[in-house]
Amino acid sequence: MTILEKIKNGLIVSCQAMEDEPLYSSYIMAKMAKAAESGGAVAIRANGYYDIKAIKAEVNLPVIGLIKKKYPGYKPYITPTIDEVDKVIQAGADIVAIDATKLIKPGDITTAEFFNTIKRKYPEMLVMADISTYEEGVKAYKLGFDLVSTTLAGYTDYSRKSDQPDFELIQGLAEDIKIPLIAEGRIWTPEQAVKAIELGAYAVVVGTAITRPHEITKYFVEHIKKGGDDLFRNKMASY
Repeated sequence: MTILEKIKNGLIVSCQAMEDEPLYSSYIMAKMAKAAESGGAVAIRANGYYDIKAIKAEVNLPVIGLIKKKYPGYKPYITPTIDEVDKVIQAGADIVAIDATKLIKPGDITTAEFFNTIKRKYPEMLVMADISTYEEGVKAYKLGFDLVSTTLAGYTDYSRKSDQPDFELIQGLAEDIKIPLIAEGRIWTPEQAVKAIELGAYAVVVGTAITRPHEITKYFVEHIKKGGDDLFRNKMASY
């Protein structure tokens, strides 16, 4: 069974923690990945050389690897240069995810130039396009990417903003590209994940709602507070 066959119609769990977060640790992320595997995840999305290595040693699942790094003067930060690609592959990732938006990458190169460089150096490596708009997804497909993911939808200055998954984008790309479309971004419930699959997504990535307890806590606190405020307003309105 190929890597792409293994992830079809499944849940990919993103196990990531940044340096300023309580769970920042390759050991902890590996255990998160193990827990996700135990729960039935079909793959793991991981950030950073050491996290990828630790997760590959812990689980028997495909790993989508990336390295987040910011370069002065450039907006792309998801595996933005060939140096990060090298490290992701050296760490053992099965798929490398890169910024495939229209934004210019460090070194003043386009997504097309960057992708071609990767494929020349690593012709057998699966490369995932993290995009933010329909046009970027279609272009990535035409360029020859192996997968397209809606990871950056709502996170570029020009993409549609929402606190919900971009189901319109998911459906449009699933219908119009002939490679796997991965749904990612603001998926908080099983119902939303199922809807993404029903709209044609090949697989679904969920991160924050599973592996970032400080954000999950914040989500609950905000909803409880909002519910309390709404209840208070309704009571006051009844007087």
